[in-house]
Amino acid sequence: MKSLIKLFAFLFVINCYAQQSLSYQKPSDEILELADVELAPGVQIDSKGQHMVLLYRNQYKSIQELSESELRLAGLRINPVTNIGSRTNYITNIKVKKIEDKDAKQVTGLPDNARLSGFRWSPDESMIACLNTTATGVEVWVLHINEAKVTKITEANVNANMGSTLNWFNDNQNLLVKMLPNDRKELINTATAVPTGPTVSVSDGAKAQNRTYQDLLKTPNDEFNFEQLARSEIKKVSINGNVEDFLGADMYRGISFSPDGNYIMVTKIKRPFSYIVTYGRFPSESIMYEANGKKIKTVNDVPLDEVRPKGFMSTRMGKRNMQWRGDKAATLVWAEALDKGDPEVKVEYRDVVYELNAPFNGQPKEILKTKQRFSGIQWGDDNNAIAYDYWWNTRNLKTYHFNPSNGNAKVISDRNYQDVYSDPGNFVTSKNEFGRYTLTMNSGKVYLMGDGYSKEGQFPFIDEYNIKSGKTKRLYQSKYTDKLENLNSAIDMKKGEILVRIESKKEYPNYYIRNIKKNSLTAITEFENPFKSLEEVDKSVISYKRDDGLDLEGTLYLPLDYKEGEKYPMILWAYPREYKDKSSASQSTANPNEFVYPYWGSPIYWVTKGYVVLDDAAFPIVGEGEEEPNDSFRTQLVANGKAAIDAVDNLGYIDREKVAVGGHSYGAFMTANLLSHSDLFAAGIARSGAYNRTLTPFGFQSEERSYWEAPEIYYNMSPFMHADKMKTPLLLIHGVADNNSGTYPLQSERYFNALKGLGAPVRLVMLPKESHGYRAKESIMHMLWEQDQWLDKHVKNKKKDEAQIENENTKIKG
Repeated sequence: MKSLIKLFAFLFVINCYAQQSLSYQKPSDEILELADVELAPGVQIDSKGQHMVLLYRNQYKSIQELSESELRLAGLRINPVTNIGSRTNYITNIKVKKIEDKDAKQVTGLPDNARLSGFRWSPDESMIACLNTTATGVEVWVLHINEAKVTKITEANVNANMGSTLNWFNDNQNLLVKMLPNDRKELINTATAVPTGPTVSVSDGAKAQNRTYQDLLKTPNDEFNFEQLARSEIKKVSINGNVEDFLGADMYRGISFSPDGNYIMVTKIKRPFSYIVTYGRFPSESIMYEANGKKIKTVNDVPLDEVRPKGFMSTRMGKRNMQWRGDKAATLVWAEALDKGDPEVKVEYRDVVYELNAPFNGQPKEILKTKQRFSGIQWGDDNNAIAYDYWWNTRNLKTYHFNPSNGNAKVISDRNYQDVYSDPGNFVTSKNEFGRYTLTMNSGKVYLMGDGYSKEGQFPFIDEYNIKSGKTKRLYQSKYTDKLENLNSAIDMKKGEILVRIESKKEYPNYYIRNIKKNSLTAITEFENPFKSLEEVDKSVISYKRDDGLDLEGTLYLPLDYKEGEKYPMILWAYPREYKDKSSASQSTANPNEFVYPYWGSPIYWVTKGYVVLDDAAFPIVGEGEEEPNDSFRTQLVANGKAAIDAVDNLGYIDREKVAVGGHSYGAFMTANLLSHSDLFAAGIARSGAYNRTLTPFGFQSEERSYWEAPEIYYNMSPFMHADKMKTPLLLIHGVADNNSGTYPLQSERYFNALKGLGAPVRLVMLPKESHGYRAKESIMHMLWEQDQWLDKHVKNKKKDEAQIENENTKIKG
């Protein structure tokens, strides 16, 4: 009997060590000082560069907010009480200012405890409509910019569950608003509802090789709840608050006015629903209405989109990407596949683009064919437009100049889109008479803004492109070598006025108007640096080589208390990226002049705790020609890690026996693999990762082969399959409500169980209510505490094992 009691006591002690009941913790003061700050506001500027709207928000949500009611249905996360996305980011305060004014005005009339979202400028840009979420529902408010005041125009009966909630009429006096239907039925409590039968799914033999989506419908009760939450009535609401019926209740997904405002395309979801794809691939139909609500015709009818050919470049048949032509009053444009949506089918042209003019009862006109998968158009005028297609497998991007009136097209750029050095930039657009953004044109010339990456550094530029001759002329190139100038948008190309944002290591990003013709620069914001304690941090971009000669880089931060000659522990933080050629993989995109910004997931905090930090270290995985990147994933991963450590060690900064590696999502997957297949690191931090690739059998990240096509790839790349090799301490962190494809919380739970069963040093932290990215202040502060404790124990104060001590003693004796 005594033996039995001892056994129970032993099991009880083991269980206590296995599961810890822990309240939310806060990190040390040095980290807390950086993590808990008030950030500068977001900025919105009208297209004329006359008014600025400053949007203030809390940096974090609270765990109480994340604990509000939530239903996860068909890829949506909905608060069924308030009828808006349960993870919506909210603005809490607004200020406005004229560009030339020094100080901003506080907007008056804001609701108590404002939670604002969904900002939509009026066509004349004199107002902004937005949503305010109360405890019981969502209201519509309107900001009058000149008066710096807001007014409420609806009660809390708006349905914002599926977006496209607010749409302005061209008269600037009225909006179409999605409202809760009067006949909504009470939702089913799926936790307590008594089942009426089993849930049955059937395959008819067609291959449906879909990613491992989360938050899918699972039962008829889910279907019922989804339909109730998706149904809206569309109302016409004036800025004075008058409400009129417009369209009756249905599952409306999208609402889109024609550029002239005379037509409205409304897209609604239909049954049957799916249990294997999200609502964006449910059956739908798009119906055209006149602006008074009179139905014209159905312009698109899309069946359930569960089954597609294999491959990232597959698509569905029929009309897709249906949208308005921005330079015409009322012309619909869409693409259709010419290869049955199957990338394996060999054809001269993959896609064709059609247009159809109002009143939409004629024959569609073919205006363009693309060699690869069509991806979009920037409209100019009757004779000029820019179109794009791409092919993922080759990383190729083609840019066409084409004439919409006759279909004549010419490829003006044909490049690897991962080759940032050859990036010609993005075409500059401006608002036309319809309020749509179209190509900024001047006497047959258009303009391009680029990031300006090169071997010499980053120097953003503006080019003028002559459509007829195909020649390019440089109008402006940033000359900063100690700052970073981001070119945001053109305010007036004729005057040479450009909105730019300028920052440096110590200077918080602020906005300016640069006149490239007058060579002048005018500040329009004066945001303070909230991270004062990092102003003196030593930051640099280091370049180094992998063993195979591939050029790599990383952003290196030295500890705030750095003393020359001393050796410090290091944190290496990274995220692998796949490439099809070594040239693109080796290009430099890090800028040492970027402001030092420690966001919630950053490792930069630890420069305050005596660590060297190598952030965003390059971890390219290259597969050239017929070889795919993942064919040698593990080998390249370890080579990247070794090269990074060697580079910093050669600079004399670190104790290479005290290096930690960490990453989030695919970076967590990287971390687990590095610890399993190398002895380079003292410890690891893996957040929200996937560790068993057989649980994502139809592809993951940039791997499009299925498990059954390449089982050895899935096996070799899965840390779970090699858990017996893990000897290095690993901290696993995961959000309990992770919604990212493939990174189920189960991934971390099962990996932890495997590691624990095999005796590996591992700690699993499951953050309640958190998704793939963490939001609650309590969660993030606790995450920082966990990471700090882990690093302190297993890296900074790492104890030498017996074999290491014996080896050192042997060297001394020798």
